[in-house]
Amino acid sequence: MVKTNKLNVFNDPIYGFIGTPNELIFSLISHPYFQRLRRISQMGLSYLVYPGAHHTRFHHALGSMHLMTKAIQVLKLKNVEITEEEENGLLCAILLHDIGHGPFSHALEGFVAKEISHEQISLRFMMELNKEFNGQLDTAIAIFQKDYPKPFLNQLVSSQLDMDRLDYLKRDSFYSGVTEGNINSERLISMLNVVDGNLVVEEKAFYAVEKFLMARRFMYWQVYLHKTGLVAEQLLVRIMQRARLLLSQGEVLSGSRPLLFFLNNNEKLSFDSEVLATFAELDDIDVLGALKSWQSHNDFVLSTLCKMLLDRKLLHVKVRKRPMSPKRMKEKLDWIIEKYKLTEDEASNFVFQGEISNKAYSKDEAIQILKKNGKISDVLKESDQLSLKALAKTVTKYYSCYPKKAV
Repeated sequence: MVKTNKLNVFNDPIYGFIGTPNELIFSLISHPYFQRLRRISQMGLSYLVYPGAHHTRFHHALGSMHLMTKAIQVLKLKNVEITEEEENGLLCAILLHDIGHGPFSHALEGFVAKEISHEQISLRFMMELNKEFNGQLDTAIAIFQKDYPKPFLNQLVSSQLDMDRLDYLKRDSFYSGVTEGNINSERLISMLNVVDGNLVVEEKAFYAVEKFLMARRFMYWQVYLHKTGLVAEQLLVRIMQRARLLLSQGEVLSGSRPLLFFLNNNEKLSFDSEVLATFAELDDIDVLGALKSWQSHNDFVLSTLCKMLLDRKLLHVKVRKRPMSPKRMKEKLDWIIEKYKLTEDEASNFVFQGEISNKAYSKDEAIQILKKNGKISDVLKESDQLSLKALAKTVTKYYSCYPKKAV
């Protein structure tokens, strides 16, 4: 354990100075598992659209922890009982909530490690760290799994108005320059309260909640699901699929040991301590290094896809309310098959379509408003904004990607 906690301060461009509340938090931040987050992009390949979006999961985790300290202070001032053990559990849970993200965050989720989400991997990391820290993360793990008997503690870490969302919206808005996503996190936190064990927001912050929900919708359509970022991430997935196929056929590919380990394992892994340790060595640098090497490979599909991504010469992408007709997609597929003498499977790496969806608000986990008369109400029932009520509906759009010359 670290013996001193004197100079553990991070200078954050969003909140200013962020301190480490205790030695356990400092030790967790210093751990190689957590330091790896410095090498995991917060917004995947969004920097290809928004050049400033180079911040990392490390930034986000510290910011979320900072907001959690503010939320704890506010609730304690309102006589909400939070023990020292629970406070520590909250801080550890929010600090480690994203520790299971793989390279480029959501871009390769479910591909590098099949059939396991980043939340499940985060839990595995927390359990492994709990062994190392002699059970000091027991409460954090219970809160992270939503198993703790005080629901509001679980909701501070994971809900529709948790510290995770309050940080990433403000942070991603700042680094991308998309001002529509900027939210008043301080106002929202200052109005938090607890009624019957559940987290609520006092009525005075009602419009701040509306702004928060609208900002989340704007950020998803304008940033997280931006068509250029979307096609870039799809190309990255296809690069990894092609690499995995070539390796299965006996081809030799250069790459780091962790990356090749996961590419060579095409089945669901048990994620025991050994696999977890290998995953802990995997980050954006492994992938970028591989792309730079593979752009010279003699396989046309692999090398071309890598060059497209590295040089930002991406496919043309159209987003519509309805999918492109099979006939038109076939025409574009035939064009690339003829031009480059590819098989249909090979050509499908350059001509493809899919769908994206966004639901900014879920009625199943409603944001509860504490009215001045003491009654509790869902934010949607209180809102006179038709646009806000529309956020509870799933909106689906369809994208088509193909070479610009095939337009």
